[in-house]
This record gives sequence, C-alpha cells and structure tokens, in this order.
Amino acid sequence: MNNNTIVLTGGGTAGHVSLNEAIIPELIKKDYKIHYIGSHDGIERTIIGGNFPTIPYHSISNGKLRRYFSMKNFSDPFKVLYGTLQALTILRKVKPSLIFSKGGFVSVPVAIAAKLANIPVVIHESDVTPGLANKIASSFAEHIFTVFEETLKYLPKEKASSIGAIIRPDLFLGNEQIAEKITGFQASKETIIVMGGSQGSAKINEVIKDNIESLTSKFQIIHLCGKGNLDPALTGKPNYIAFEYVTDELPHLLKICDYVISRAGSNSIFEFLELKKPMLLIPLSIHASRGDQVLNANFFENKGYALKIEEEYLTTKSFMDILSDLVKYKEEIVDKQFTAASSKTPDQFTELLLTYKK
Repeated sequence: MNNNTIVLTGGGTAGHVSLNEAIIPELIKKDYKIHYIGSHDGIERTIIGGNFPTIPYHSISNGKLRRYFSMKNFSDPFKVLYGTLQALTILRKVKPSLIFSKGGFVSVPVAIAAKLANIPVVIHESDVTPGLANKIASSFAEHIFTVFEETLKYLPKEKASSIGAIIRPDLFLGNEQIAEKITGFQASKETIIVMGGSQGSAKINEVIKDNIESLTSKFQIIHLCGKGNLDPALTGKPNYIAFEYVTDELPHLLKICDYVISRAGSNSIFEFLELKKPMLLIPLSIHASRGDQVLNANFFENKGYALKIEEEYLTTKSFMDILSDLVKYKEEIVDKQFTAASSKTPDQFTELLLTYKK
C-alpha cells in the first residue's frame, strides 16, 4: 500500500469530473501521487489529459447501467466484469491508499475492484437522488458524501453524510476586463450566459435561435452550445457570441453575466448559487434521463433560488415569458440566494477526504 498515492475516478459527463479537477491541485500541494481511471473515450479523458497531462490516465472497459429494458443489458455486464479485472490489475500495480469516485458508469468497476483489493473507496453524490452507478458503488464504499441532506434517506445511514456543495475558489476570480476581451462585450450592459451542459442541448439552442432578435435587442448573449453545435447562421451577429465549451474562461464569463440560463446539473447550479446569479433552469427531461435534474431544479425553485421551466413546456413564447419573470424577480431571487447554507472549498473537502485513507 502506497500511502501517498490516490486514485480518482468518475466520468461520462463534465459533472462527474469537475470535483476531481478541483481537488487535484490540493492533492498535489500535499505531495500525493495521483492516478486517474476513466473510460477509453469519455469526456474525462479529454478534461484530465488536457488540464493535467502529467497525471497517469488508465482507461478501462465499462458498460452502461440501465433501469430500462435493452438488449445491451445482456452484454454490458460482461463489459463491467472485464473493466473490474482491468481496474483490479491497475490497483494492484499502483497500490493506492484511497480511491475517490465522483460517479458515472466507469466508477462501478473501480469500486468493485477496490473492494476486492481491500482499498477504501469514498464517493461523492451531487444530486438529490443517487445515480444508479453511485447506488451500486455505495455497497462497496467506505463512505458517501452528499450535497443534499435529503439524499441521505436513499443511502446506508451508517456510512453517509451531507456536507453541502463544494465550490472551486477560482470561480470567484473572474475579471470583467478579461471577459470583455474574450467576448467583445461591454460589462456595463446586461448579459445572459446560456449553458446547455457539456453535451449541449438541441432544444435550448433552438429556442435561443428562434428568439435571437428579441434577445440581442435587450441583452448581450454568451451561448455555450455544446460540441459541434455552433450555428454559422448566428456567427457575427451583434450582441451574440457562441462557444462549444469553455474551461478557464468560465469564471470571467460568469463575472460579466447578470443572468444564467442553464441545465440543472447539481455542480453547476450550486456554483451559480454561490455567485448569486439569478437562474432560469431548464432541466434535462425525464424522457432523456433518470430525472435527477428535474429534482434538482424543483429544489432550487422551492427554495426561491431560481425559476424553472421543464423542457416539455419550452416554446418560443414560454421561454421569453419566463425570462421576463427572471428579470422582474431578479432582486427577490438574489435575496433568497443569500439565505443558502455556506459551501465548502476544495481544500476543506480534501482534508475531509484524506481522513479515510488506509
């Protein structure tokens, strides 16, 4: 067992990687050696490889876990089994003292392998209800941290605790002048940032395009549209700029923004909450997900932290109507946001995480 080596895992979406991104610098400061286990072609490989090229990245096989019938349900368990054997081989070679999992399907083989190798696993769950991957992996975990206190009722009481959101401190380092250079916008004008998640959103992109004239007549629009979704018809339009995906630029773009239109992934919406940004949440439909984003959005709406419209009710008109409400109730929303519980920083979370190492 190598006491200064830690393995991180998690992937499938940016939300399953962002916390790992945040704690890597803290672990490096403490002289820990870090290895990452992810999928062959998931977004985690791009993010970790791009931002931390010196960290060894180990790819394993992983099958998607489904709550519905699919013929792939018969073949994917074999992929999970093969991934478990691959992960076990990696862990026996690396000999970490701790494994931290942020979830996603790739984390299940790692958690099983860790149990077989007698290495403690700590999991972090961001959503109101645990994802299927984390629900399975929790059986093999030493401890599960949650953002929402309500999540604890879905997990083993003896090894789960709620610690609130973990917010990257660099989000508070946004600079308006840098944002102006990136966008060509003026910080003095009202600005909206539109975020469809790391994969983008065809429905959100469509409603922005349909309302582009009305939107750009009142606001500056920063549109994060997802990989491969840039629309040439909108390129060069005044008061509008689009990016497929941003990383280091995000704190600056958020700094210049007065409003956020976003999916309802837990990591992102808690960041907007900490920055006190009025939000319009458009959660991923229950027809395209397990419904976790709908629950997240409902929680924020009930607390008064955001307005919400479900994708099924999103039209050209309904979008502009609820955006008008967001502008109208901006001050009330921000006042409610100031009543939210305080968050933790990555260094505070890292200290807590390390208490579980072997």
